[in-house]
Amino acid sequence: MSEATPDRPERVAETPLPPFPDLGGLQEGQASVELSKQRTKLSRHRTGLSEHRTQLSEHRTDLSTYRTSLSTNRTDMSKRRTGMSFQRTRMSADRTLMSIIRTSLSLISFGFTIFQFFQKLKEADLVQSSYEPRQFGAALVWLGIALLVLGIIYHVHFMLGLRKTRAAMTRGELIHGESGFPVSITLVAAVLLLLIGILAIFYMFN
Repeated sequence: MSEATPDRPERVAETPLPPFPDLGGLQEGQASVELSKQRTKLSRHRTGLSEHRTQLSEHRTDLSTYRTSLSTNRTDMSKRRTGMSFQRTRMSADRTLMSIIRTSLSLISFGFTIFQFFQKLKEADLVQSSYEPRQFGAALVWLGIALLVLGIIYHVHFMLGLRKTRAAMTRGELIHGESGFPVSITLVAAVLLLLIGILAIFYMFN
């Protein structure tokens, strides 16, 4: 929480300069006394103005401290926003990998289904040749596996770069590195799906 804004000192009432005494007809000693009194009045007037200037200077110092406090708070908030942007970027990368997983899963499952369907028709002697459809199904499975491998490689490369940048900015105290940066669950799911796709290929050709 920032401190309250410092109160401005009250404005000093304007006071006219003391009138200059009329020295006409006075003896030298009396004139000297009157001039001394006049200097005393002027000195008091200057002292009052000086005190007010001192108060204004202290007020400016308080305002400067207040602005510094606000600037520190803004800097801290900026660091936290930047730190959270790394989390948003990580989740965005996870969403990208999830879309690749969905596409690969569709290709693998659809290709495996086509392969198995025409394989069963051939075994039941319902079709004379099922080579082309089965090869088409296998091609879909291979395409799904290839897409998944490329997605995993890109995701790992991107996340390693993001972690390196985040660690460097944390060491430089440019961001707060308090929040966790765990391993992507989406990446684990992608690796498991890749293993399933490889097993499906082995099953199809053995």
